[in-house]
Amino acid sequence: MKFPRANRRIGAGKHPLTKVFPGLDEDPGFVKLFPDGARREVLEKCYIEAVPEDMYMYIDDSDGHVVAGLEYLKTGEPWVLYLDVIHELTHIRQWRAKKPLWDRRYAYVDRPTEVEAYQVAVDRAKELGIPEREICDYLRVEWVSRLEHERLCRRLGLRIIESHAH
Repeated sequence: MKFPRANRRIGAGKHPLTKVFPGLDEDPGFVKLFPDGARREVLEKCYIEAVPEDMYMYIDDSDGHVVAGLEYLKTGEPWVLYLDVIHELTHIRQWRAKKPLWDRRYAYVDRPTEVEAYQVAVDRAKELGIPEREICDYLRVEWVSRLEHERLCRRLGLRIIESHAH
């Protein structure tokens, strides 16, 4: 599998996307997200803020940057970190298009912006040859119920395959 891996040596603070994920600017998943002009602008203006809090990644919509837990960046599974940053960059694209990122009329797994961001990540995972069982596991997060998780997997065209890890 060839994809940009997180730079495990970064410290807390604000970093350019390509300092945290060297090679991201040339990655097919990133290139597909943004047309040329927007890609340059995102690479110049968007950054990743590594924070000491215990967390994954999310978008700070005050200026459209990614916030990521420092420990997560240092210890997370490389392909999971990569898919997470692709997911969050999809939200950056949505934010730039003025889409409502947190539309409370929808459950998390039904929110159009989340479905799109997960679809981008799932499509990229399939391109990288990640097995469906692992992709389904990737979509399992503690803030959604088992039924919601299954609904999201089905919506994204994945068969529900129970792993032995859960």
